[in-house]
Amino acid sequence: MCSRPAKGPRTAVSADTNRSGDYTQRKASRQFGRVDLEKLMEALSYTTVVDAVAIVIFFSCWIGYRFFADSGESGRRGLVGITHEYRLMWAMETSTRDIPVACASLVNNLMQSVSFYASTTIYIIAGLIAVIGTIDRLEVFTADLPFATIGSRALTELKILLLILIFVVAYFKFTWSLRQFNFLCILIGAAPQERNTPSKEYWQQSAKRMARINSQAGNEFHRGVRAYYYGIATLGWFINAWVFIGATLWITWILYHRDFHSKALQILRDQYPPNFRDITLNDQTFSLAPKKDKAKVD
Repeated sequence: MCSRPAKGPRTAVSADTNRSGDYTQRKASRQFGRVDLEKLMEALSYTTVVDAVAIVIFFSCWIGYRFFADSGESGRRGLVGITHEYRLMWAMETSTRDIPVACASLVNNLMQSVSFYASTTIYIIAGLIAVIGTIDRLEVFTADLPFATIGSRALTELKILLLILIFVVAYFKFTWSLRQFNFLCILIGAAPQERNTPSKEYWQQSAKRMARINSQAGNEFHRGVRAYYYGIATLGWFINAWVFIGATLWITWILYHRDFHSKALQILRDQYPPNFRDITLNDQTFSLAPKKDKAKVD
């Protein structure tokens, strides 16, 4: 007749093993925290005053331009405001169509563009994470660039982490834009036809709701693309801080010019004078330019 082994010693050994494992885990966590703190202090030791100023200018331009271009009176004068008016026209015309197939096709094209950027951003983030494992090669490459400054490995990791942060923000912008375009599809499907609208106020409110969610989705998409622009500016930091500052200001000027002084904005405002040319058809020449009234001579 077999007797069962005693459970007391096995339980004691198991408890000792658990305590030993917990102690090892806590020790590893403390060492990991000390290593991260040491890397951070090393990166800060190699960070100059110009580097700190460059980072402040970068975030000021990135965040500040978002409020300047997307809100307030300045936003209404730029592409954000004028495109919202066209989106409102689009929403008001939607209810006049018996079958809004064209609207669904347009939204589908917009969603495909946003989805392409979102998937591309994932690949960029994965590539940047992989670059962290090959920092030695990256340092050799940047050291050969003209006007490049030599920093520490921790400072290079900090630069890559900043790039990862930028594209993570871009990914969240694109995915949120994609979800809001899905909401727009729902609103298009729920839009009442003009002849079935209970009142004019109900029709206007429905159109405004569609235009607002359309503008929100479009603005989030623009913010994601804007993050790409500032990600390009961050590449200048791998050369030196002065290039980083110059690239940040240059990118901000490009965005400002395109949002407030571009030819596309002038065309949308009907303020851009087109360059007409003459055409020849059946041996006859026609001018597409509008005719001007000749002043009468007394």
